[in-house]
Amino acid sequence: MVPSLKDSHFKERGRPRAFDTDAVLDSAMLVFRQKGYHATSIGDLGQAMQLTTGSIYKAFTDKQTLFATVFARYLSQRNGSLASRLAQCENGREQLEALLNFYVDSVRDVEGERGCLVAVSAVELQTLDEELAGAVSAALMRNLQNLQQIIRLGQQDGSVNPELDCDATASLLLCIVLGMRVAGKVAATRPDASIIPLALKVLD
Repeated sequence: MVPSLKDSHFKERGRPRAFDTDAVLDSAMLVFRQKGYHATSIGDLGQAMQLTTGSIYKAFTDKQTLFATVFARYLSQRNGSLASRLAQCENGREQLEALLNFYVDSVRDVEGERGCLVAVSAVELQTLDEELAGAVSAALMRNLQNLQQIIRLGQQDGSVNPELDCDATASLLLCIVLGMRVAGKVAATRPDASIIPLALKVLD
């Protein structure tokens, strides 16, 4: 088990620093969410993670590998939180309402200013290398497929209009939730729960 970091000093000159992996990944995650991949420097990461450049490269190889690890952790955390909310719903429409509330909660106050790692990475998609771009594209596709699945569930249980084009409706809802994360970066444009009843009207 990796010991937690107790202080900010090396016990011996040149000796690798012990650190809590989850803690440093979460620190790196915050920087990537706020700045995006390209604008984040190793210096930014070192300051946030409280690690030297050498320690970062030794532990994670390079910035690309670190980002990929952080991105996977971000998705796992977000998907787990969302899944726990959806599990409490009785039908497809309630799941979609819970999903929208989840994203509204995600843009409140400081959490909104931190931004969404998927949304900020999607903006940079064309400038990411093939592996990272593939991971971001796959995450967006999974979000779309999840929405499609919930809409179909609602159409089957009668809570969503069965005549709706499932794919088009899912695409619209994906645009809404991604737009919420982008708008949430600025307090003046940050959405609240008042938009949810309007968004749900597309299901009628």
